[in-house]
Amino acid sequence: MGRRLGVIAGSGEFPVHVCREASKKGLICTVACIKGEADDSLPGIVDDYEWFEAHEIGNVIAFFKKNQVSEAVFAGKIDHRIIYKSEELQKILPVLLGSGKDRSPTALIRSAIGIFSTQGIAIVDPTPYIASAFCEAGVLTASKPSPRAEEQIHYGWDIAKKLADFDIGQTVVVKGNAVVAVEGMEGTDRTIERAGELAGKGIVAVKVSRSSQDPRIDLPAVGLRTVESLVRAGGHALGFEAKKIPFFHKEKAVALADAHGISIIAK
Repeated sequence: MGRRLGVIAGSGEFPVHVCREASKKGLICTVACIKGEADDSLPGIVDDYEWFEAHEIGNVIAFFKKNQVSEAVFAGKIDHRIIYKSEELQKILPVLLGSGKDRSPTALIRSAIGIFSTQGIAIVDPTPYIASAFCEAGVLTASKPSPRAEEQIHYGWDIAKKLADFDIGQTVVVKGNAVVAVEGMEGTDRTIERAGELAGKGIVAVKVSRSSQDPRIDLPAVGLRTVESLVRAGGHALGFEAKKIPFFHKEKAVALADAHGISIIAK
């Protein structure tokens, strides 16, 4: 039996990319697919998998132990709104977070990491399995950003950084030197679409990492779905942090952006 990697799979392209890259490295992927989040196609490319509700931490640990998993990664988003909507999760919050007042998703994930650790399962940095998805700084599209788009990215950058460090969200959408939408619990794609509904065509999305980003916890990413959201919203440009934010399905995403005159800039 080869070395195993546990994957706690949320939504988006992240889990698929991790599993494919880990397999290339000779690892056997054991995947805990989160119901309502993980892509239905994921089980078709992995070795062992089971489906779990987001609150079933004990069952995920038991599944990993059964499959001799000692290292695991969080990959992909889990809708943060579930913290408030799930009665089952509400019941276990006191166990996860104790008497602490912080009920943020980051605090919840950090506590879960501690629980996995006490059970002999280390939650590790996923970046070695997504190295090919990171970009150097530069314009990635044939569609070059206009001076106005570059100005909007610069305007939104510092704002996005401050909000990210407050654990509010890591995406802002701007237009005309004004913040149109700030990412909350709905995630990047919905934030972009909401901005389009509010401000119409010409919006610019900016996505950054936290100043002290722990890659084990909710690593921000962009990808094809991000660009699809920009297309629907009538966006003009996407700026994101080079070398720190992975860009999944880059070729397809860039082609789609170019087809709609959208500039993508890694900064």
